[in-house]
Parts: sequence; structure tokens; C-alpha cells
Amino acid sequence: MKTLDLKPTHKPVKDYYEEINNLSTLGAHHEGAVSPAFAKLLSHCAHQFGQTLIEKQALKLEKAIIFVDGTIVDSFNLSHGFWEAKDSDDDLDKEIKRKFEAGYPRSNILFQEPARIVIYQDKQKVFDNNISDPEKLVDALKLFFQYEAPAIEEWVKAVEEFKFKVRELANVLLGLIEKERKNNKAFILAFEEFLELCRQTINPNISVPAVEEMLIQHLLTERIFRKVFNNPDFIERNAVASEIEKVIVALTSPYFSRNDFLKPLDVFYGAIETTAATIDDFSQKQGFLNTVYEKFFQGFSVKVADTHGIVYTPQPIVQFMVKSVEHVLQKEFKRSLSDNGVHIIDPFVGTGNFILRVMHEIPNSKLTSKYSTELHCNEVMLLPYYIASMNIEHGYFEVTGKYQPFEGICLVDTFDLYQIKQLSLMTKKNTTRVITQQKAPIFVVLGNPPYNAGQVNENDNNKNRKYEEMDKRVSNTYGTGSKATLLRKLNDPYVKAIRWASDRIGEEG
Repeated sequence: MKTLDLKPTHKPVKDYYEEINNLSTLGAHHEGAVSPAFAKLLSHCAHQFGQTLIEKQALKLEKAIIFVDGTIVDSFNLSHGFWEAKDSDDDLDKEIKRKFEAGYPRSNILFQEPARIVIYQDKQKVFDNNISDPEKLVDALKLFFQYEAPAIEEWVKAVEEFKFKVRELANVLLGLIEKERKNNKAFILAFEEFLELCRQTINPNISVPAVEEMLIQHLLTERIFRKVFNNPDFIERNAVASEIEKVIVALTSPYFSRNDFLKPLDVFYGAIETTAATIDDFSQKQGFLNTVYEKFFQGFSVKVADTHGIVYTPQPIVQFMVKSVEHVLQKEFKRSLSDNGVHIIDPFVGTGNFILRVMHEIPNSKLTSKYSTELHCNEVMLLPYYIASMNIEHGYFEVTGKYQPFEGICLVDTFDLYQIKQLSLMTKKNTTRVITQQKAPIFVVLGNPPYNAGQVNENDNNKNRKYEEMDKRVSNTYGTGSKATLLRKLNDPYVKAIRWASDRIGEEG
């Protein structure tokens, strides 16, 4: 277990007492004046653990939303501790009782005023001391930062092991797929049909290894979607997962047991499920799962991540962008994201963050109509498509209390929509969704476009694909209008995304 390197003689501790004394001399005792000094000290300590102090974070409880003065979170967006600040004039014991009655977490929470700290861990009071003595302050901070809830402790261990096991298992599975493609007639037939579907849907030049990777991704992750989102019917409900499952069944049955094969990952799956179950706030759960996905995907499919420019947008930036779009709509068009007839699309949806944020901006009374017909998004990669589907559907369930499939998501390459003539996209449901989207009068295009102009390593034979119609459109507009002598950057998907979006909204939007 990592320990906090902090002593009473260290500068951050001295700085804290000096700042509090200066404020006291000036007669500034109120919470707003004294809490920033302690926040600096907490941030210093959190940094040692690779964690961050987030101030005034909203936590969604069963019947209300509370704003905690500080939350200590890690890179997976998991909360390790909470901080509540008070000033010297408050009755700290009464304030603690009031906070707990309001539903504040008791897992690891530190209540602080300039002269006193009280800490509760696992629902028990474990520290209550005057901190005029720097030794007591350091004791409190060590107790607070070195505590790990059992579920999170299990998670930290599991994720370290998983980094290596997932590649090992993926390689074993790849060997099995290649073996069965030589002599398993049922699998050969199912694989070839699926390969053809992928070429019609995702990329006419998609390689056999890329399709093999999709099968591996599905097999290694579908349990997460079933268990974490409490959606046991995920495979049957999802328009694409059901098609991939046919190929998996042909591969696995009767040749090997899926559960036995995945046994080495049981600890990891269990840790994800246990950890996710400790998170009550759905947006935090979503952030946790997005990070799990990113770390899994970047480790397993580095080349695909490279050519698609996979870096998901942090939640605060997503929130800022959505609110900015709402502001522009009201100012320039006298309209709103929630208005009837304002069709919204995220053409590169990733794991669904932008659509979810838009849903938060829409009043509950209008959400059902908006969700059913006016929210649209596309994703070209299988795993984020799965996660976006689950995130958006679960977000709708959180608000309305009922499950409804999200018909607005398509597994399709947005840039292909310029040139698709005969649509046959993976499944009938997916094809129907794409046709519906193409007919929609899109008014808002919102999201984070792919950005990679080539690839990280020019020698790894991992080039971005070409889009004949899309590339021609960029060349005839931006290329013609540019005075630059080197136009290679026009091949950047980011540039294509802006061209596509400009054309998609037409004259207004």
C-alpha cells in the first residue's frame, strides 16, 4: 500500500498554517476564506497518489443532488474520498449530523474546520482531533489518503493484472479463430458472411485480421455490458451484437466453453462489476466505464486507435461545448436543443458522451419525443458503438424509469454516407436507421471529430483509408480555395469532418 509522504516540517503544511494565521489576523474566518488553504493541501497530497481534488462536485443521490466541497478521484474517475469544509463559527457536530441525514457518503469523508478534523470511514468515526498541532493534521491526512475501500483495493490489483492477461487471451483466441477458419465448416460460413457484412457496412477494404479483432473484442467484453448495466438481454436487444453473436456461437460451440476460456479474467470482470456497483451516480459510473474502455482499447488495438484518432473528450469540455451550442442556438436562431424539429447528430459518437450531455439539457417532458426521433449518432468501431448504445439507453432509463432501445445510433462510417448508393448495412435494423438518419433535417452537428492526418509511425503500414467522394468534395472546396503549396493536411479526418458537417446542415444550422 502506498503511503503519504508528509511531515509537519514540509512546506505545504507550513504554508497551510501560515495562510490560516494571516486570514485570522485579518478577521477572515468564514468558510469561503479559509477553505482554499486546505484545498491546496489536499491537492498536494492527492497528487502523490495520482489523484485529483475536484471541488464542488455534484453527486446524484436517490432523491436529490448534493454538492460536496471536494472529491478525491483517480484516473478512472473513481472517488477515493470526500471533503466537507466548515468555518470556526459552525457547530461541526451538528453540521456532520445534518450532512449524513441529507445522504452524504460515509465511505471515506473528512469534515474540517481550521482547528478540527473529523473522519468517517466505512460508516465509523475513526478520527476526531484538534489540528492546531501539525502532527495531528498529518495523522489525519495520512489516515484519509491511505484508506482504500475493499472494492477499490480489489480493482487496483485487478487492473494491473488485466493489462497483461487481456493480450495473452486475445492472442490465444486469435490462434483459435485462425485454426477454425481452416476446418470448421460452420464457422467458415458464418465468418465469411460476417466479413461481407463488414465490407458493406464499415469499409469495403476491411481486412480479415480487422474482422477477427472485432470478434475478439465482442467475446472479451460482452459480459461487461450485461453485468455492469444490468442488461442480461444486451445481445438480443442490440442490432449489431446479435449478428456478431451468430459468428461467436459457430466458433465456440461445441468446441470450447466460453466461460472456461474467460476464467483467467474472472477477477478483472468481478472487480469491474463490484467497483461499478459502488458508484451511485450514473455520470460517474459512465466516466469509470469509459476510462476502462479507453485503457483496454488502447492496449489491445493501438493501430486502430491511431488511425481513428481516439482520444475521448473530458466531461467538463463536453458540458461546455453543449452549453455553448445551446447559447448560440438561442442567440442566433431563437431556438433550443429541446425544441421540436431541431435534429441533432454526433457523427463520431465514441462512447456517447455528447448525446448524453444533450439529453441532460432537455426537460424530462420533452425527452421521450427527442430521444425517439431527433437524436442521431454514428460510430464506425464496434466497442465504442456497444458502449454508446448502452450508455445512452441507460441514461434514458435513469430519467424515465423505462427501457427503450435507442434507434438513433448507427454502426456506419460517417464519411461513407457521401457515397453509399445501395444500402445494406450489417443488419436490417441498422440499415433502416441509416436511411432514417439520411432523411432527417439535421440542424445541429456536435461532437469531437477524428483528428489523425496519417499515423503515429509512418512505417507501420497503418494508413488512414481513402473516401473517393468525400476526398473529392474537400479538394473541390478547401483545396481550390487554399493558397498553400502543401495540401497533405487536407487528408486529415478533422478537415473532412468539418466539410461533412457544413454540407449536412445545409444553409442553416
